[in-house]
Amino acid sequence: MNNIFAELTSSMTLGVSSIPTILLAMVLALVLGLVIAFIYKRNYRGVMYSNNFALTLVMMTLITTPVVLCIRNSIALSMGMVGALSIVRFRTAVKDPLDTAYMFWALTTGILLGAGQWILTAVTVVAIGLMLTLIVNLKSKPMASYLLVVRMNEEADKPVAQLANAQKGHKLKSKNFSAAGIEVTYELTTEKPDQLMAKVRGVRGVADATLVSYQGDAI
Repeated sequence: MNNIFAELTSSMTLGVSSIPTILLAMVLALVLGLVIAFIYKRNYRGVMYSNNFALTLVMMTLITTPVVLCIRNSIALSMGMVGALSIVRFRTAVKDPLDTAYMFWALTTGILLGAGQWILTAVTVVAIGLMLTLIVNLKSKPMASYLLVVRMNEEADKPVAQLANAQKGHKLKSKNFSAAGIEVTYELTTEKPDQLMAKVRGVRGVADATLVSYQGDAI
C-alpha cells in the first residue's frame, strides 16, 4: 500500500522539464481539435448542424490529452482510470452514426498526443481528414427526404394522394379525420419541393400544406 501511495504521489508531481511538453501537447490538442471540428462542419450533410457538438469534439481532444499524459508512466493510475471510466454512462443519443466516428477520432487524437506520438498523430489526422472529405464529396448526393403535411377536405383527398404517390419513396405515415377535415402526412423524396408545394396548394379543398425536411423516423 505504501508503495502504491508513493507512486501515486510522485506521479502527481510535475517536473520543470515536463512543463514545455505538457504545454506543447495541449496547444496541439487545441489546434487538432479545431481541425477535426472544421472538417466535421465542412462535411456535415444532416438537417440541423450543431455548434455544441463541434465544440464537444474540441473539448474531447483537449480533455483526453492531459489524462493520457498523467497515466502513461503509471500502471496504478492507468488501472484506476480504467475502473473510473467503466462506471461512466452516456445517455445522450447520437442521431447520426457518423458523429460517433468523429467522437472516436477526437479521442484517438487526444490519446496519441498524450502518448507523445507526434508523427503518428499528424499522419492520422491528415489521412482521416482527407479520406472523409474525399468520400463525402465523391458520394452522390441523394434526394432530400421530406414530410408532407396537408390539411384539407374530403374533395382534395384523392388529388393530393395522387401527387404524393407520383414522388419517389412515397409512404403514407398518418391520416387523421376530424370535424375540421382531413390531416394527412406523407414521407417522400423530391428534387423539386417548390413545384410539389405549388401543385398541392393548387388543389381545390386544400386548406394548408407544409413540407418539412427530415431524416429518420419522426412519426
